[in-house]
Amino acid sequence: MSVKPDSWIIEQGEKGMIEPFEKSQVSRGVISYGVSSYGYDMRVGDEFKIFTNIFSTIVDPKNFSTNSFVDFKGKECLIPPNSFALAKSLEYFRIPRDILCIVLGKSTYARMGIIVNVTPLEPEWEGFVTIEISNTTPLPVKVYANEGIAQVIFLKADGICINSYRDKNGKYQKQTGIWLPKID
Repeated sequence: MSVKPDSWIIEQGEKGMIEPFEKSQVSRGVISYGVSSYGYDMRVGDEFKIFTNIFSTIVDPKNFSTNSFVDFKGKECLIPPNSFALAKSLEYFRIPRDILCIVLGKSTYARMGIIVNVTPLEPEWEGFVTIEISNTTPLPVKVYANEGIAQVIFLKADGICINSYRDKNGKYQKQTGIWLPKID
């Protein structure tokens, strides 16, 4: 596998791999987003699900309760101490069959004790990315909507995969919002 440079990302972005697509790095006065040297800095949208323990619900991936979250929409999201929020990317992604994407949190947030977790974007997966944003600090942390949250790194395979995410009818294919855990 090899990492794809910015020229390839710009070409693919203009073909609809990323929508909306920013072909240059935007950084003045915001947490940066857009094309970087070997990746794309995606933005977090303005919809969040903030984790809460108000109802003392057990967190169970096989029987997940929507009571574990409070829905929030806004320009800034406060994540409580030692808690997390789910959000969706501002961008919609269409990953080519010969590409695998690794997503890593932006250093601006990492330096504040924020961990951004996203599973790999598999070949032929498409949708808005569900982003987990963990606050590891004992203080509330502010996350800015419509600004950078994580970098997507594009890895090109030497060949085409036998079974893509689309071929497997993946349960998170074509995500339109913040999707909670599912068990088939």
